[in-house]
This record gives sequence, structure tokens and C-alpha cells, in this order.
Amino acid sequence: MTDLAPVLARLAEGHDRALAELVELAAIPSVSTDPAHLADVHAAAAWVAAKLEAAGPLTVRIMPTPGSSIVYAEWLGAPRAPTVLVYGHYDVQPVDPIELWQSPPFEPTVRNGRLYARGVSDDKGPMLIPIKVAEAFFAARGRLPINVKFMIEGEEEVGSAHLEAFVAEHQELLRADVVISADGAMWRIDEPSVTVANRGLAGLEVTLQGPAKDLHSGRHGGSVANPLHAMARLIASLHQPDGRVAVAGFYDRVRELSPAERAEIAALPFDEATYLAQVGASAAVGEPGYTTLERQWTRPTLELNGMWGGYQGPGQKTIVPSVAHAKITCRLVPDQDPAEIVALVARHLESHVPPGTRITVTPEAHGARPFHVARGNRVLQAAEAALRETYGVAPLVVRMGGTVPVAEIFQRVMGLDTVYFSFSTGDEDFHAPNEFFRVHRLHEGLAAWARLWESLGGGGAP
Repeated sequence: MTDLAPVLARLAEGHDRALAELVELAAIPSVSTDPAHLADVHAAAAWVAAKLEAAGPLTVRIMPTPGSSIVYAEWLGAPRAPTVLVYGHYDVQPVDPIELWQSPPFEPTVRNGRLYARGVSDDKGPMLIPIKVAEAFFAARGRLPINVKFMIEGEEEVGSAHLEAFVAEHQELLRADVVISADGAMWRIDEPSVTVANRGLAGLEVTLQGPAKDLHSGRHGGSVANPLHAMARLIASLHQPDGRVAVAGFYDRVRELSPAERAEIAALPFDEATYLAQVGASAAVGEPGYTTLERQWTRPTLELNGMWGGYQGPGQKTIVPSVAHAKITCRLVPDQDPAEIVALVARHLESHVPPGTRITVTPEAHGARPFHVARGNRVLQAAEAALRETYGVAPLVVRMGGTVPVAEIFQRVMGLDTVYFSFSTGDEDFHAPNEFFRVHRLHEGLAAWARLWESLGGGGAP
């Protein structure tokens, strides 16, 4: 059995350096949705490529796409061992509202054992971990226990728009036995967990046109349709009073949970009152007949993300607005299809248009299908064992309410399962002001990734 202790020792000795490198990466404002940050996105890709080159004898390439580049690296020097494709992303969300940040979002700051910066938890901290693990194996042994390919993208926060075409075009290059994702996040901080499913995503924007221009509300109010009133009625029609989605056919393909799956979720240590206090909500609501966790993880949703129109400045402007807009997204579960769900929702909206208005429905360009991995997957089991060794307790088996498009893409296009192995947690305010990553999770993640790779390479139980 190969001794992993020298690798773990190198990782422990390099804790301060790993943190310093994460600070350096998190300072790059690689906001992929904002064209003003295009140069910063390129800089982040170059930084990741440089760290991979410095880690050891990896072959590293920056591969352009019609959007942001993909950083690819490989080491294939273990012919009898499996090949793992490591996925992560270097792009980040916008920082708005910036006035709510306690420290500048791109001036990484450590406070009380937490590193605060935009993108530090989603996904720069977790993504850096396997790069540092590769470096430690090369330094301690001169080789890795498994064959490793890295694919680090720069468009995850804008829906991975060009990822599927890239994967389809480069299937031979990306060929592997499994994908291990550094993106994804564990459920919460007090128990380690492995994620076996995530929901998909479909979205659309709705516009209602009333009069040809804004009208004086005294002269014209009450005689022509107000698009904001009409939009409120239209959006309300999407749900039944009990919270169930009212769109015809919305639930037709939903795969119901088995009694064993429901029992497993019910056994998880979840306190609803504590959850409601954490999010500042007075009550749990939603589809009847399901628990809060079942709704969050295993049931589809239809959410209004924004609705606007008319005058929104200070004081009053007495008008009947000419137009109103709304943004809608749906989280999907097996076996729902994004295109079909968008078509069903659009049909509902178009058949419920209030009198005096005209509707335009614009689907979002890219949806994502839901994903799940079989519980018997060998890499999933090895990940559970690595977490058990690192934390001293068996990890919980959970699901993810959010969406990570890459998992479903790899499963559908290449037949590859994805195992999530992220060391961020769901409370670290990613996508919100004051995003942070716990410093101890960086160190724990380094040890756990090393144990996982060693186990997959045949070096014994992790």
C-alpha cells in the first residue's frame, strides 16, 4: 500500500501558500456576465493555466470558445489506473448591490476564519483545491495515483452557453471514466455530505404591451388596460391557491420519489424552524403533500424572479404605463425537459392574456436538464469514504436544489457520471453580498481530494 502521509504533509505545510494563492485569484474580477470585465475573465483563465503549469508535468492548453476560454490540462502517466476529469469554473457573479459588502468584493479579506470575496466560494476556492493536490502528489512522488484531466470553464455563471458544443466537439480529448466536480457545494457546515442529484433550469421573459405610449392616468385611467395590472393577474394564474403550479402538463414527466427515498430525506437532521429563522421567513409554503426538503430538492418549481414597468423614480408620476415585463424561471427534476417546460408555460401565458394587452414570450437561450447519479457509483462511494476519513463521521446523502449544467451535459453527451466534491457550503452567500469561504474548508478539502485520488488509484482505502 502506498503511503499517503508525505502527500498530506506537503499539503499541510503549504496551507498558507494555498490561501495566499486563493487571495490572488479571488482578486481578479472575472465577472462573466459583464462585457466590461472581459479582460478580467481572460486574466483569470491565464492565472489558472499558469498554476496548472506550475503544479507539475501537466500538458496545459487555453482553448477558446465563442465565449470565454476553457483551460484544459492533463497527465496520463498511470496506464492501469482510471482517468478522472476534474471540472470547475473561474468566472464569478456580479457584485451588486455593492453597498451591502462589508469589504470590497475584489479585495479579499480574512475575518474570523473566513475569506470574503466575490467568487471565493463559488467556485475559486473549491476549484483551486485539486490543482494544489496535483502539485503535492508531483512534489512528493513525481506522479499522480490516477490519470487526471482538468477542464476549467469561464461561463458557468452565465449558463455555460458554449460548454455543450465544446464537450461534443472534444469527446476524445475529454474521454474519462468519471467527472469529479469541484463546483456544487455541500449542504451545510455542520455535517459533510455527498450530493446525488441536482435540479435543471428553464427560463423565459414575458412582455405585455398595453397602449402605444404611457398615458395620463387621470384622462385615460379606467378606460384602457394597465399592463402592470394585467401582468399581476397573468402571473397569479401560473399557480393554484394551494401553491401547486397551474400550467397544464407541468408535472406530467416528474419522476416521483420512492418510499425509501422519502424516508431517507425525512431522516436527515433538518429543523424547519431553524431554517425559517435563517432565511427570515415567517412560514414554509409550496406544493402541498411534500416536506420543505422534498420541495427544495425533488419537486419542480416555477418562480417569478422579477416584474417591472412604469414609473419607479422618487415621488409620483401619474401614468398608465404602456408596457410591463416579468422574468420567470423553473427548476426541473427528472425527467422534465427544459424546452418542453418553456413551451408549456408559454402556452399557458398566451392563453391567459388579459384583454387589452398583447404578449411577447422570449425563452432564455439555454436551459439545463436535471441530473442524478446512481448510488452504486464507485467514485461516489470512494468520495463518501474520503469524507468519512477526513471528518471522522459518515457523510449525509443529499440533493441540490440548484443547477449545475455540466453534470447533465457530460451524462447525456458522453455517458459520464459526475460526482460532486466541493468544499464550499450552502450558507456561504455565493451570488449575494459578502460571499465567503471558510479557511479550514480549504485545508480539509486538500486532504479529502488527496485521499479520494489515492483510493481511486488503488492505494488502499482512503
